[in-house]
Amino acid sequence: MSNKGQVPTGRHRVVIIGSGFGGLFSARALKRADVDITLISSTTHHLFQPLLYQVATGILSEGLIAPSTREVVARQKNVEVIFGHVGDIDLDEKRVTATALDTTQTYEYDSLIVAAGAGQSYFGNDHFARFAPGMKSVDDALELRGRIFGSFELAEIAAAAGRDDEVAALMTFVVVGAGPTGVEMAGQISELSRRTLKRDFRNIDPTDARVILLDAAPSVLGAFGDRLGAKAQQRLEKMGVEVQLGAKVVDVDGTGIEVEDADGEHRRIDSICKVWAAGVQASPLGKQLAEQSGAGIDRAGRVEVEPDLTLPGHPEVFVVGDMISLDKLPGVAQVAIQGGRYAAKQIKHSVKDEQREGPFHYKDKGSMATISRFSAVASIGKVRLSGFIAWVMWLAVHLVYIIGFKSRITTLLHWAVAFLGKARGERTTTEQQIYARLAIQRLGDDFTPSLNIDRGPGLGSGAGKAAPDKTAPDKAASDKAPEATAAS
Repeated sequence: MSNKGQVPTGRHRVVIIGSGFGGLFSARALKRADVDITLISSTTHHLFQPLLYQVATGILSEGLIAPSTREVVARQKNVEVIFGHVGDIDLDEKRVTATALDTTQTYEYDSLIVAAGAGQSYFGNDHFARFAPGMKSVDDALELRGRIFGSFELAEIAAAAGRDDEVAALMTFVVVGAGPTGVEMAGQISELSRRTLKRDFRNIDPTDARVILLDAAPSVLGAFGDRLGAKAQQRLEKMGVEVQLGAKVVDVDGTGIEVEDADGEHRRIDSICKVWAAGVQASPLGKQLAEQSGAGIDRAGRVEVEPDLTLPGHPEVFVVGDMISLDKLPGVAQVAIQGGRYAAKQIKHSVKDEQREGPFHYKDKGSMATISRFSAVASIGKVRLSGFIAWVMWLAVHLVYIIGFKSRITTLLHWAVAFLGKARGERTTTEQQIYARLAIQRLGDDFTPSLNIDRGPGLGSGAGKAAPDKTAPDKAASDKAPEATAAS
């Protein structure tokens, strides 16, 4: 049984799925509208994803780029925030079903905005994820932080014991994907090894670390054009990053990565710490929406929406951000922000019985990527910038879009410490950060976390019956715990 999660008020009901850029900005754009908003998200925070790599490399704390969604909209009285995983959308009944542990709730809507975002894509090789985490969530960034700093720690132990062959693999970092995320990650790992950790060890020299940036494409930052891509590559190589293009990853395991070069030759790179920064896959909710509405869906799971961001035959349902396939729009924050605001405007018109606006038009505000401290590239209209000026612009733009004055000031201070000095204040790592994802996977698809509450009749799913105790793995699962190695 499911319970309704709403108290009827008679006002227009807007359900928003996702607390990312599309979801949050659409909710804020409806602040003064005569509507009741239910914002459902599988996380309790709004994630500023472009700065995840700085969490992974110890520059920023996760709290600075992922403030509480409730805190962000606390003063917006027409928004109710719900934590839950949306598993079903019924377009005919205009109903959304979400689950949080033992509780399943349904939410009815008059207008629906689906902004569930996208996850990492391994291009059909999902088993790569075990050894090469992506970077799409706070959990991903914290795991990578543990793996990166942990590799240096294990290299120190191996060097002290004279196991030089292990040291080489532990101090080789491979980043797959030469887009903005990959370039930024490779640059920061290089700076970390050559500046921050330079004098911290006794048996290894962190400056000897190899940082390899791989991509099957022929250029770095292909979307930025040949000129900026070449400048980015030159800067990376000057920092000691090995840029290997035309290199397709064909296998990944605990101790290395198999690569096929453009000439068909295969080779192996011995590396314990790998980062996957190539490819995205839209939320699986996109497939549900496509099947029910008859909309098309592309290889990345993105829904082919109407020009006004709605589903065919369902003008009350808007899809925004990384989930849409329309006019070859890029999967960047600005598409989600502008799409969310546009959807909110259309809903306002509907509430007032006004004619809706015309098709959605994306205003390209440019693209930026930082390479290292004092160096970035920026493509804004016909303007192409690189170096220090582009880096200052990158700082300013990212500060503007960080939510909250306190977070902006604290971020600026962290940047001053990291970029003007050598220290990084967020180097804490734990075993749970590294192994929790793998441990959960070992529990299997049948594992469902539970509060084990005996609910009486009318108290939601599981009513009148105690849920199975799945808060801890059984002995068989415990016996299969992940190996305590950096390669796991």
